[in-house]
Amino acid sequence: MRRPTAAFLLAMTFAAGALPAAAASFDCAKAHKADERAICANRALNDQDVRMDQLYGITRHLVPMGGRGAIMDDQRVWLKSRASCGANRACLARSYDDRIRQLNTVMDRVYRQGPF
Repeated sequence: MRRPTAAFLLAMTFAAGALPAAAASFDCAKAHKADERAICANRALNDQDVRMDQLYGITRHLVPMGGRGAIMDDQRVWLKSRASCGANRACLARSYDDRIRQLNTVMDRVYRQGPF
């Protein structure tokens, strides 16, 4: 199987950030938890959610098999942590900032393993 080039990975990351953030990564019509309703009601949080979801998806598919489980486990832990923020927008924003930073760190490690 052919591995993607570092330039391709970087382009995907930037292209993902350029997509319109019209909806959260989950169905807002089915949002029942306080954190989900707050995300759906606030454009900045919605945008962070979409960005995090894009990074999570890209990262999950790029890391070797041994790392995927850890990333998925970290995501489940993070979702529980995010839920503990309830509707507190500042807490939710910090939570997204932290998770996005974590995922970017993983992406940096993938880039350093190149060239692809």
